Amino acid sequence: MDKNIIEKIERLRSSIRYHDRKYYVESAPEITDYAYDLLMKELEKCEKSFPQLITPDSPTQRVSGELISGFASIEHRIPMLSIENTYSEEELRDFDSRIRRMLKHEGDIEYVAELKIDGVAVSLWYINGIFTQGATRGDGLRGDDITANLRTIKNIPLRFFCTGNNFPPVLEVRGEVYLPNNDFQRLNRKREEERKDQFANPRNAAAGSLKLLDPHITSKRPLHLFAYAFGYYEGGTFTNHTDCLKP
Repeated sequence: MDKNIIEKIERLRSSIRYHDRKYYVESAPEITDYAYDLLMKELEKCEKSFPQLITPDSPTQRVSGELISGFASIEHRIPMLSIENTYSEEELRDFDSRIRRMLKHEGDIEYVAELKIDGVAVSLWYINGIFTQGATRGDGLRGDDITANLRTIKNIPLRFFCTGNNFPPVLEVRGEVYLPNNDFQRLNRKREEERKDQFANPRNAAAGSLKLLDPHITSKRPLHLFAYAFGYYEGGTFTNHTDCLKP
């Protein structure tokens, strides 16, 4: 195999991953859509000529070429528990008291406050930095394998940008898949023009999109991931939740 071809394909992949992050994650695109499309077409051309060099984490492999026959069931290594709501200071103080009793701790406790996205809870598994499998929360103990549909979401990296010892070799990322309100409104307007039933709310639209058996349709839905925690990991040195959130 020509070394120059291998290096060219890797350069194209690295460039596309970089621009995906700038556009979908940082909202700071550096090239035009046309220039991006040219990069993708060149990579597709190279991989078509050398199919043996296609890898699962290649940007060209976001959308599966086949329909999903059904969703297999996946057991969560650590249960995905539900989140409770609270609307009063008294309930917050009761929560703090329960935490102290559970931890048998009487000193100060630090809390992390984050945004709550109303979406669909998912679990994503990365092995040696490469996205390998994803599932819904399901009943908390088992969920549906929706890997093919999760791969279509552009702000979910198929491969981590960090290298070396910057990430655990086995890592489960947990988050919420959601539809931003503006995108939801545009999606419903388009469905109205096509004389299709409109979605009741963004969460229902996101949930329905993840359970489609055709990843090509899912790829056309403007889904996003909001990652908020690690579930299971091997080889990491995290001591608290704040460490997990650091870039």
